[in-house]
Amino acid sequence: MLADRFRRTRQMTEALAAPLSDADATIQSMPDASPAKWHLAHTTWFWETFLLRDHVPGYRPFAEGWAFLFNSYYEAEGARLARADRGLLSRPSLDEVLDYRHHVSAAMEPLLGDPRCHALVALGIAHEEQHQELLLTDIQHALFRNPLGPALWADVSPCAPQADAAEAEWLSHPGGTVRVGHEGDGFAFDNEGPAHAHLLQPFAMRNRLVTCGEWLAFMDDGGYAAHPALWLADGLAWVREHGVCSPLYWRRSDAGWEQFTLAGWRPVDPERPVTHVSYFEADAFAAWAGHRLPTEAEWEAIGRDADPAGGHQLDGAGAPLPQGGTSLFGDCWQWTRSAYLPHPRFRAAPGAVGEYNGKFMAGQFVLKGASCATPRGHSRPSYRNFFYPHQRWQFTGVRLARDL
Repeated sequence: MLADRFRRTRQMTEALAAPLSDADATIQSMPDASPAKWHLAHTTWFWETFLLRDHVPGYRPFAEGWAFLFNSYYEAEGARLARADRGLLSRPSLDEVLDYRHHVSAAMEPLLGDPRCHALVALGIAHEEQHQELLLTDIQHALFRNPLGPALWADVSPCAPQADAAEAEWLSHPGGTVRVGHEGDGFAFDNEGPAHAHLLQPFAMRNRLVTCGEWLAFMDDGGYAAHPALWLADGLAWVREHGVCSPLYWRRSDAGWEQFTLAGWRPVDPERPVTHVSYFEADAFAAWAGHRLPTEAEWEAIGRDADPAGGHQLDGAGAPLPQGGTSLFGDCWQWTRSAYLPHPRFRAAPGAVGEYNGKFMAGQFVLKGASCATPRGHSRPSYRNFFYPHQRWQFTGVRLARDL
């Protein structure tokens, strides 16, 4: 039921932020990330702006000026605080933001049963689920920057890719005309459609993600420095400019390679999928391995038959539950070699909500599959995540493909 999903989503966001202090929730470790407090407020601004303001006669905003603070990128909604300055918001406090959330959640109740609002409510739920993932990945980066290496949780398993016990094999596809994009009655973002025909050549895709052990072999062979022919020109320039020599969150200690997680510093597990690598790194690794990255259409052609279950979930006491076994979904987002562009006949929705996805269709690459930080049930085969090729603070990993 939509109303129940709304309530669960709002509660989940607050449960994920519950271990944070006001200081934890305020800091911004880089311009790509946002403070947890801002995520809590922005997802509330969305409900207040696109539903309460427009559909509840006489509704008055919770606080004057907060729309300027918590608008993200909606030009139609006017001026806003620069993204890189979000970490300067020492006020309002975390408690005040939580009061804002509770006020707006209560005010939303009459709209949850209004059929005229159902499409916007479904979009708002999906929007907040996206920010749940960003909240986790952004606070991970912030805690990583702390020399003490503090942990959000005591156990790494609630939000980490799992080792795959399946025998490594190639999943073959004969090629031909396939359907790409969302079709059916369920919710999807506008950028997932329209569904359309796409011609594929015969190919195969690995059933398993690239592991940390395989990545260590790449590093030991000088993959970052000794083989410039593996790298795209922009990727090689990025590696050299930033001194990149391992995935993000890795460091070498006396005991070997360690990785920073939401449970603090842990030894790199060679059996777990590698994460926090850029498109540049993923493409270079695929070349080193003698293969390539899949295209978006190839990934989707095989992913249509996979179970999209996966992502974080809390138990009755608010503690994170461990993940299940690996599949195409739910461990890490997987880079494809496909540019993030509109599907044929794509049209952005009218109004401010039309700014949600379409205006970012330049210079980025599509990722598929969802990650361990993605809410369960949020992803599907047609889902199109997208990032710039140098970005790697999300749970981004690699699945190989090859021509047949």
